[in-house]
Order: sequence, then structure tokens, then C-alpha cells
Amino acid sequence: MCLTAVGMPRGKTGVIFIQATGIILAGGKNSRMGKNKAFLRVGNQRIIDRTVAQLQQCCNQIVIVSNEPDKYTYLGVEVVTDIIPGLGPLSGMHAGLQAADNEYSLVTACDMPFMDPQIGKKLLDEAEGYDVVVPRIGDHLEPLFAVYARTCVEPIEECLRNSVSKIIAFYPRVKVKYVDGSAYQGIKLNRVFMNVNTPEELEQARSIIQQQESGRQKK
Repeated sequence: MCLTAVGMPRGKTGVIFIQATGIILAGGKNSRMGKNKAFLRVGNQRIIDRTVAQLQQCCNQIVIVSNEPDKYTYLGVEVVTDIIPGLGPLSGMHAGLQAADNEYSLVTACDMPFMDPQIGKKLLDEAEGYDVVVPRIGDHLEPLFAVYARTCVEPIEECLRNSVSKIIAFYPRVKVKYVDGSAYQGIKLNRVFMNVNTPEELEQARSIIQQQESGRQKK
């Protein structure tokens, strides 16, 4: 089943909005960066602004999970806090899925400046009959750019109640579809899944944006 909603408008890049929730996890400790990564600028935008804009091209609801909700109200989207705090991204996923209006949610971290809504839509289109749809690049999973069904709430909560914070710890209890990276030919996946965790990675991301903008100006 395709989750595309009939009659819904298209985003600026032609991506059709679908009945899914985009969940942004913005509760990290930012220990390696030393500052809130969501508000770092890449190009002329904060990363969080870029992520919201990208998700709005393919999801009809956006939820940000943060334990500093007042910082995100200017974005005009729903902001919630952890229900069971202190266990990292899994706590955020749990809170975000609880707040989601839709059966399926596309979960992403707040430090991925090159999130691609086309890939997000492809993952959502694979969701029927599964609880999780997660990209797999070689032996590496990308659980923080993946689709999760509302049915994941209970097994995630069981992990949290037992102080288990590993994101994929609940996978054996649900039906998971692994999507091989070869399904996304022509897309630079190492860029899409790039996290900005350190000052060096931030500079790399800014360099990529600068190169992209320079390329557009030459056309």
C-alpha cells in the first residue's frame, strides 16, 4: 500500500505529502559539539529549520521531541518532551510515536542536514505490513532515519522500563523490513545519512552546501 493521501498538495520539490508523521529527535546531550546541534547553521539555515522544511515535503504532521521545548516553538510545529526520560533517542522515539496522529512515522535526528524527503517517502511506501522499515548500508543500519509504526510503542516502552537504551533492542519483538542501500541508486547515501557530531563534521557539511550553492550559480 502506498501511504500517499489522495488530493493532498505537493511540496515545493514535487514530493507528495502523505499521511505520516515526521518525528525529529532533538534531545541529545551534544557533548562532542559543545552546543545544541539543532541550531547550528549550515548554509543560510539552522539544521533544525532545514529538517522541518524537508519533512514537510513528505509528511502531513511534524513532531519535535526535546526537553527544551520553548526553544522550538518559533517553528510552528508540535513539540513534546520525553515521557520516560534519560535513555537517549529511544526515549524520544517513544514520546514522538505517542504524539503521532498517524499510524506510521518517519523518525530522524536533528543533526542530519542532508535528510532527503524522497528517501523518506520511499521508506514510508514500504511500510505496509511492517512495524519498522530501516535502511541498511552493508552491515550498518540507519535506525535514526527510519519508519516506525505506532505498534512499536509497547515494545519500546518495555525496553525503557528495563533501562535498555539501545535503539534496535526492541527489533526482535516487531516485524522489521530492511531496505538495502542499493535501492537508492543515484543518491549519495553517505551524505543523506551524515550526522554533524563534531566541529570537523560541521565544517564538512558547510563545505558541501557551499559547493552546491556554487554549482547552482554557475548554471
